Amino acid sequence: MLVYLSVDLEGVAGIATLDQILRGGSGYPRAQSLMTAEANAAIRGAFAGGATEVVVSDSHGTMDNLLADQLDPRARIVTGGPRPACMAQGLSRDAAVAIFVGYHAAAGAPGVLSHTFSANFTQVRVNGEPVSEAEVNALYAADRGVPIGALTGDDRICAVAREAFPGVRTVETKQALGWSATDSLHPAAACAAIEAATGAATAEASRLSARPVPETLDLEVGFASALGADFAATAPGTDRLDAHTLRYRAPNVDELLRAIMAWYYLAALAAQQSAAVALRR
Repeated sequence: MLVYLSVDLEGVAGIATLDQILRGGSGYPRAQSLMTAEANAAIRGAFAGGATEVVVSDSHGTMDNLLADQLDPRARIVTGGPRPACMAQGLSRDAAVAIFVGYHAAAGAPGVLSHTFSANFTQVRVNGEPVSEAEVNALYAADRGVPIGALTGDDRICAVAREAFPGVRTVETKQALGWSATDSLHPAAACAAIEAATGAATAEASRLSARPVPETLDLEVGFASALGADFAATAPGTDRLDAHTLRYRAPNVDELLRAIMAWYYLAALAAQQSAAVALRR
């Protein structure tokens, strides 16, 4: 039985600040260790629950954060990017269940370090409803018939998961006190809870089901800057709703993710250009 793990960083126990999640920050190396420990806890749980194979997707930022040499050697790792499926890369129809570790709330919602894919996005909506990264990645999983068995992160994203994913197990690694403040479990306690939840979700995988994918997939994204929207609007099939908002009607989930990624990188180029101009002043 194949178990797929997507591991992000913002929802990991003990993580609360930008200094921890951005490469080059003094807290980043410590955050890598915490992230790797939670990934290993989920891997142990998956194998204890009956997995014969585990694929781990490094799903944060540049997607090369996990300390590969410290990862449980029984697992395979999907690392680096860009990738067509972003955080969900490596998730196939062969997987019995998907587990989301270290996840966080959506852009514009309360929660620790909340965002949806990019700091350049103020909100991401599918069919008019704001969505988190977890919900977008769950669409990709559902398109392949793979249910979400467990999700770990702060109390805000866990509440979203319990509403969105039938039968999901959640582990609240911390409570949000603000965008960059948290009341967190000790990392060892969080790892123990993650291992137990992942094991139970794996053992129960055959009893879980994914919600059907909507027939219509209308993507709308709000951009923090009009220049970012200018850049992203050059992508084929994009409609401009206003200075800061773009829309794309995706024919399927794969194209939905590709559109998000295209807009992500184009908006990032716009931000880099703005920063370069500001430095020359």
